[in-house]
Amino acid sequence: MPRFIAIVTEWHLGFRRFNSANCKIKSYFQSGNNNGQGLISGHMNGSLSRMFATLCEKLAEDALKDSPVSDMLVDSFGRLHTYLRISLTERCNLRCQYCMPAEGVELTPSPQLLSLNEIVRLGNLFVSSGVDKIRLTGGEPTIRKDIEEICLQLSNLKGLKTLAMTTNGISLARKLPKLKECGLSLVNISLDTLVPAKFEFITRRKGHSKVMESIDAAIDLGYNPVKVNCVVMRGFNDDEICDFVELTREKPINVRFIEFMPFDGNVWKVKKLVSYYEMLDRVGKRFTGLQRIGDHPTETAKNFRIDGHQGTVSFITSMTKHFCAGCNRLRLLADGNFKVCLFGPSEEPLEELFFLQQLIEVSLRDPLRHGVNDDELKEIIGAAVKRKKAAHAGMFDIAKTPNRPMIHIGG
Repeated sequence: MPRFIAIVTEWHLGFRRFNSANCKIKSYFQSGNNNGQGLISGHMNGSLSRMFATLCEKLAEDALKDSPVSDMLVDSFGRLHTYLRISLTERCNLRCQYCMPAEGVELTPSPQLLSLNEIVRLGNLFVSSGVDKIRLTGGEPTIRKDIEEICLQLSNLKGLKTLAMTTNGISLARKLPKLKECGLSLVNISLDTLVPAKFEFITRRKGHSKVMESIDAAIDLGYNPVKVNCVVMRGFNDDEICDFVELTREKPINVRFIEFMPFDGNVWKVKKLVSYYEMLDRVGKRFTGLQRIGDHPTETAKNFRIDGHQGTVSFITSMTKHFCAGCNRLRLLADGNFKVCLFGPSEEPLEELFFLQQLIEVSLRDPLRHGVNDDELKEIIGAAVKRKKAAHAGMFDIAKTPNRPMIHIGG
């Protein structure tokens, strides 16, 4: 398969040559690069270069202490990608406004979606190369008929430490006991309001009680913590922030407040954004004893505990305080496209890859079905990882950049 090989040459990176003196992320932001200065449209302060330099040094030090990771998973900035998110389907039993346009989306025909065997083959390739965490997403992953077999086979991959799932919880309660038997070790449940009428408005469907039932079912089955994802939108649910925090008082729930992010069709406006600082201020004024928990360098959330609460509170701050320096995540979409950054632009056909050096999303399905072997697939993956940028664009630039709707990408 020469055409698949030709596009992946000259990308080798010897990770052991990486050290804090040549950390590209540090030099990128310390150089005064105009593009770097505008990456997040004014939301980074003067401590940016120091922050990135420190994180680079920490990540490099930790990486050398840990088990070896294949060069395929190391980008040109020295970041190790050990976390793979796999979208199992574009279909969903809800129609959340921030995820799907009101007019709906065109779904990929079923034959063009990855099969069970293709998912497991690619999962094994990533895990054997150093990925130790896989998260299953969608659409809604639980509506896939072979979800139990997918969990069983992925959880048995040698080297995988965590098999997680992000779900809307509508059908989770009745499926979770079997999924746990099949190796599902961590659950995130999406819930944006505690008010049933508002739930129906934002999701365009009924089902609030089913989601609450699923949260309790996960707790009863011993998941600890049960993570609850809440996208905060001004004028819709920002008045419920402290009500969500109350869920953590008596139960092992980690409430994760997510800044509203722009994707195609979700009518993102900065006025709808409630920043991390504003949310934190509201929680701090209401609850005493709010304490920051030490975060791993690759953590996406800012994590807090509250005195007297069994659970915890977190903030995912992609818009106002991004975490690109420690990013260790890759995405495999339901149609087989491989995306190295959530906010990367829409992909192009693989055959155009040679001419699109900035491309950060490629198809793994096509070469897989053309009969390439695992070594050739690794070269394609490694080439895409090496093209990953130091950081995503600022929120105003992201809002103008063509991207898929969130339901196509996977939550």
